[in-house]
Amino acid sequence: MIESILLAMDGSEAGRDAENYAIALASRLRVRLQALTVIEDGLVRIGADEGLGVPPPHLEGLASYLKARADAVCKRVAENGRAAGIEVMCEVVQGIADDRIVERANSVDLLVLGRDGDNAAHRTALIGPTVDAVIRKTGKPALVVPQGAELRGPVALAFDGSPGSRIAAGLATELAARLQEPVHVFVDSKDKGRAVARFDEVRRLLGSLEVPVRESASTLGRPDIKIIDAARDAGAGMIVIGAYGRSRITEYFLGSNSAAVVRTSPLAVLLAR
Repeated sequence: MIESILLAMDGSEAGRDAENYAIALASRLRVRLQALTVIEDGLVRIGADEGLGVPPPHLEGLASYLKARADAVCKRVAENGRAAGIEVMCEVVQGIADDRIVERANSVDLLVLGRDGDNAAHRTALIGPTVDAVIRKTGKPALVVPQGAELRGPVALAFDGSPGSRIAAGLATELAARLQEPVHVFVDSKDKGRAVARFDEVRRLLGSLEVPVRESASTLGRPDIKIIDAARDAGAGMIVIGAYGRSRITEYFLGSNSAAVVRTSPLAVLLAR
């Protein structure tokens, strides 16, 4: 049951859509929203004495700027939250960003973070190192919001019969019922017989939802591309997918369909745990 949400934010223009998404979600679910912004240790300690005989720069001005910027981000989120009818409690901390986010997320039910934050325009990878570290370290469901994503339309559930996708089905059921949005179930399978069996299973998991449930399946092509295409065709506002599939250790080191979906989806992706 989702009763509390943590929004991790960096204050960037690219990350503002994640702020708006989290506020909209908390408002519609009528749950508590906490916000967190982290002043990175590496920024405030740059130029520390390294035994090279080079004097470090004066950092007082930089530290003051970073604190003022973090406070301004908190003020913006609080004001936007009040406009949406909710109170947002915001905290500014210093440390290693991914560690602080994971630590604070332990006390909530859902973590929301922007995929495209500071330096997104200059990054060659498809996902930033902080976001990547957080979604691999946290044990909480994590909703990753790309720039331009909005909370509207059906909940798209990617189901492959794995333990992770069964957890995803539970989250999709809860969200669809509370948001009063349809569920679009996409099943990826190598043969039609297995797809039929998976649809039978997911129908049992979804139970007697009072919102429409639509289904689609495919046996050909890359799973991550098919999941995203199916969600876009359904006009979905988010994709719900298991954080790990059938082999968690293999996927951690080699990547997974879930990781590929997060990196490339134009829609928010909820990694279910």
